[in-house]
Amino acid sequence: MNYPLVGAFVLLLGAALVAGLLWLASGGAVRKQYDLYLAIENESVAGLNLNAPVKYNGVEVGRVRDIHLDAANPERVQLTFAIEQGTPIKEDTVAVLKTQGLTGIAYVELGGGTPAAPLLRAKAPGLYPEIRTKPSLSARLENVLTTAAEKLDRISINVDAVLSNENRLAISQVLADMAVISRTIAGRKDSIDKGLVNAARTFQNTAQASAQLGPAIARIGPAADAVQKMGLETALTSQRAAQVIDAAAADLARVGGETLPEVQRLLAEMNALSGSLRRLSEQTERNPASLLWGRSPVPSGPGESTPQPPQATAP
Repeated sequence: MNYPLVGAFVLLLGAALVAGLLWLASGGAVRKQYDLYLAIENESVAGLNLNAPVKYNGVEVGRVRDIHLDAANPERVQLTFAIEQGTPIKEDTVAVLKTQGLTGIAYVELGGGTPAAPLLRAKAPGLYPEIRTKPSLSARLENVLTTAAEKLDRISINVDAVLSNENRLAISQVLADMAVISRTIAGRKDSIDKGLVNAARTFQNTAQASAQLGPAIARIGPAADAVQKMGLETALTSQRAAQVIDAAAADLARVGGETLPEVQRLLAEMNALSGSLRRLSEQTERNPASLLWGRSPVPSGPGESTPQPPQATAP
């Protein structure tokens, strides 16, 4: 048996096996390409290690490449992710720290990213695109528990203030006064019962009166409508009367303008006739015969000559 040949074959086979394992570990025939992204955490990243998985909606898409404190603000932690190229990291994608099962091994979960949102780009050349973060479930629970503890502390302080010696004495006095009031009410039970019965009777009478007022109120409604209608008719009648009066005033003005001059002229003629009749009456009183013979001629005054009638000439 050729042992050197067998040994050489075993060595070659082992080398080939190691080379194949290394080749498979490096990605095989198709080596994946990764893009680097940055995330800023404002909480503790305890349990998160290098090469921790980065998942997108539960699908592993990369690894945690680097973890270090922010030199400008040590309360923040800078995380660098190596994520497979082609992963749709959008501007509204959010990174959250989560723990895996009961082991407490932390990983990064990516979520969000609406279809209409643009892809995440670096803000400046030479910088990594920065993925937004939000508090993890443990951080939110811690904040809630802290807030609840602070409220419990305030409640405890307020309870201690309420239960001070002075307040306890005041509460004891109030309880004593309430006991006195209770005994007084118990001693006047009969009077209170009678008062309640009278009050019930009063309420019943009020209810009956209200029931009787119902029909009266129902009749008042039509009466009010009738009064309103009568008022409207009266207003319409008044309006029509005003129109008639205006028309009559216009007619009177027109008649006055046409008749008044004639009346004035008639009055002047009657005045002249009255003067003539008065003179005739005076003349008749002085000389009654003048009604038969007419008025006698007035004798001539001094220096006046009586005109002679013309004499007829002989032919």
